[in-house]
Amino acid sequence: MFVLGIDPGLSRCGYGAVRQGGRSVEVVSAGLITTPKELPVAERLSILLHDVRELLAELKPDVIAIERILFRSNAKTAMSVGQASGVVLLAAFDAGCEIVEYSASEVKLAVAGYGSAEKVQVQRMVQILAKLDKVPSPPDVADALGLAFCHLANHAFIGAANSAMKAESR
Repeated sequence: MFVLGIDPGLSRCGYGAVRQGGRSVEVVSAGLITTPKELPVAERLSILLHDVRELLAELKPDVIAIERILFRSNAKTAMSVGQASGVVLLAAFDAGCEIVEYSASEVKLAVAGYGSAEKVQVQRMVQILAKLDKVPSPPDVADALGLAFCHLANHAFIGAANSAMKAESR
């Protein structure tokens, strides 16, 4: 399975692509898509859409795991993250990708074992899971990789549960 995790943002949109084959997991790509803050929002969204479409065309992931926006105390930040999230969802849908959404606490629970883990704990666990020499930085990249690892863990759990239910029904 090939999962592209995306931590949406208008200024900085993190991405992390992870491929799982059997028991091995490999980070294929990770980075940031940025847009210039001095440009109008519509132009920045257009840049983000273009860059996400290019990323999807290049990587061809099976699944896109994106952070579900639940609450933000800063309304301006919430708006820009929501707009960026909409652009990513549109690009993923147009590319024919399966789309899954996870909350930040679901990612923290899957990656660090604690739904209220600190950002630095998530970064360190992503480093360990991805077998990276250093902590992924900036945090947007670690969050995107965390989303991909969260989906792999969730997918494995659902697969095991479905197998157990099938075996029980026989």
